[in-house]
Amino acid sequence: MRGYLASSIGATCAAVLTLPLTIPAAVAGTGVRGPSASAAVPGSTQSFPLVPFTRAAGAVVEAGLTPQAVRSFSLVGVVWDDPGTEIHGHVEVRTRASGTHQWSEWQELETHHRGHGPDPGTAEGRSSRAHGATAPLWVGDSDGVAVRVSTEGDDAGTTRSPALPNGLRVELVDPGVDAKAGAPGPTAHAAVPEPSNGGAPDTVAGAGSNAFGRDAGRASLNESTVPSPSREGKEPQGVKETQRPQGTAKEPSDAAEETADPAQGTANPAKEAPNPTEETPSPAKETPNSTNGTANPAQETTNPAKETANPANPANPADTAGPAKEATHTAPRPKIVTRSGWGADETLREAGFVYTDSVKVAFVHHTASGNNYTCAQAPSVIRSIYRYHVVSNGWRDIGYNFLVDKCGTIYEGRAGGIDKPVLGAHTLGFNSDSMGVAVIGTYSGNTKPPTQTLDGVGALAAWKLGLYGMDPRGTTYLVSGGGNLYPKGQKARLNVLSGHRDGYATDCPGAQLYGKLSTIRSTAARLQGR
Repeated sequence: MRGYLASSIGATCAAVLTLPLTIPAAVAGTGVRGPSASAAVPGSTQSFPLVPFTRAAGAVVEAGLTPQAVRSFSLVGVVWDDPGTEIHGHVEVRTRASGTHQWSEWQELETHHRGHGPDPGTAEGRSSRAHGATAPLWVGDSDGVAVRVSTEGDDAGTTRSPALPNGLRVELVDPGVDAKAGAPGPTAHAAVPEPSNGGAPDTVAGAGSNAFGRDAGRASLNESTVPSPSREGKEPQGVKETQRPQGTAKEPSDAAEETADPAQGTANPAKEAPNPTEETPSPAKETPNSTNGTANPAQETTNPAKETANPANPANPADTAGPAKEATHTAPRPKIVTRSGWGADETLREAGFVYTDSVKVAFVHHTASGNNYTCAQAPSVIRSIYRYHVVSNGWRDIGYNFLVDKCGTIYEGRAGGIDKPVLGAHTLGFNSDSMGVAVIGTYSGNTKPPTQTLDGVGALAAWKLGLYGMDPRGTTYLVSGGGNLYPKGQKARLNVLSGHRDGYATDCPGAQLYGKLSTIRSTAARLQGR
């Protein structure tokens, strides 16, 4: 199945998918969500239905989209109606670099992505807006797309997998720009050095992390300074265009639009302290009570997530939700790029915030969006993922609490306060009393996470877990909200710093990143002074 590449199209699937030599005329904004269909305004989502193909003898392609010329986009994903279903097969895309006739090779999207999302029992998980989706893929500035979806079967093509989910469509995301900065991200970000890669700073060694090769020359964006429009061109209910959405956390001043300096507050692996223990104190003593800031020995399991936004005081969200005030092992707060710093369009997300009681576990993820981005493009990648999570997946906000790029820069994710126990949508079944940290990139192949990235994750984990009295080398307990490893209600013993796959059966965060978690634990513990 993996050998079904572009070179075999003519021999294997000529009856089901033909790639014309001449690209069709532009589709004039068909399926565009965001600005009006006729306006070439950045900051939008184009949606195109995937159509069934006739299944010829031995063929495996079931649905797709023949090459289309479209409006500019930089990130692509495939979504479908039911968030509870998955595609049993492969989804591949080809994209054309804007203003050229150069098409990429076929690239595969991560299809088993259900584990990234809100817990089933939450309002966000029950929302009628929620959809199933692949992982998104960052492709750079593009103006053409083709898609093919193939099902799994035996070599003779006689065994057919379950039917593809209903409502299959490809979503093309234009990230827009930060209107305030007039650029893809804060200008200070460009000063952060790229990881060394033998003289190729814009790419990471190990292109095998993607299923198919791609042209690395399309990395740069050609973005204008038009701000991102609100979802579907409409204002969220109760939000006025000139006002901050109700319950939105007040952003720090422009001076707080910080970028991480790997030389400050990060780890030196050569100086890491040994790991004296893998245990924390009794779980009954490790959950801070966010209401009064003291530990509650009787409170061993998580309470349901609760809406604690204070509409009357949006500058101080959730006064009753916060870190333990008596934590004995703390670490300095690392520099963090705020949502304002990466250009979040606050009219996209839902108003208000949802909190849990504590942060007992930090789950490490990778975005599976590919490694072909520069650090200067990271804010654009985050804006794209944000829009994909909200507009395409139907979530209330971006799913991750924090993101870290390949240069080690840390970014605020889901809104609600970086020191607060904000309920995310990152680890299905274990979003309560945890935080999700996503490394931007794909680490399931040969690409290894840069040292700067590991240092950034370690510094972030040391600070945030320290606020809640948690030892990043230890273990603790969370109660499952339902998933494929732990049924709902089961008490799971987890590492305080875990990989996504520890709570849900998934490849995330990729073998290369997962293998570095012990290094991150040691780094975080050392920064806490343990």
